[in-house]
Amino acid sequence: MEQHKERLQKVIAHSGVTSRRKAEAMIEEGRVKVNGETVTTLGVKVTPSDRVEVDGVQLTKETRVYYLLYKPRGVISAVTDDKGRKVVTDLLPFVEQRVYPVGRLDYDTSGLLLLTNDGELAQLMMHPSYEMDKVYVAKIKGVPTKSELQQFKRGIKSEGDVLKAVSANIISINKEKQQSIIEVTLHEGKNRQVRRMFEALNYQVMKLKRERYGFLDLRGMTSGDYRELSPHEVKQLRAHALDQHK
Repeated sequence: MEQHKERLQKVIAHSGVTSRRKAEAMIEEGRVKVNGETVTTLGVKVTPSDRVEVDGVQLTKETRVYYLLYKPRGVISAVTDDKGRKVVTDLLPFVEQRVYPVGRLDYDTSGLLLLTNDGELAQLMMHPSYEMDKVYVAKIKGVPTKSELQQFKRGIKSEGDVLKAVSANIISINKEKQQSIIEVTLHEGKNRQVRRMFEALNYQVMKLKRERYGFLDLRGMTSGDYRELSPHEVKQLRAHALDQHK
């Protein structure tokens, strides 16, 4: 019986070494060997019995793991930081696998962040065409008008981008302090998007938190907590991601 073949970059991503896109770059840079032979083209397919090495280290199939983290403020959404600041993986000290964040939350933003070693799923979820409700709650200085909040849906120009939200609604207003709490739902996730949208309308964001990612939320969790996703949650994420890429 013929063995199932998969693209080399997919196999590397599945092993948890890196994302599929970075695996493609590694192949083109001549850093990957199959059965002792260096491979530099992307069309190569391998079977489970082939020996794959990346930078001289043989791949082992790492168990795929999926975590939901309640990221505190003042933590970098990365695996390492050249300035020595705390990174999100520091908050998962008992996780043995090499996990990395799916997307990112700014240094000063708290809330829901997913981490995994499943390169393929992470790649699908970070693709620009992937639409999943990302719900943020912002505490801002000032009280925006209804027409200003409608601009969030129409699109706000910022630094050469047009930033759009699915919705933006006032949750509460503190007239005495002239502050308001606004819920913003995004599908896209451009760098500092929520902050930039408010800044473009001259509102200062005092606090920002991602409360929900699709069907996942922070119920029962406090800042710095993390939990493993259930098999059913992972199945739902994968089904949604594959459905978006049909």
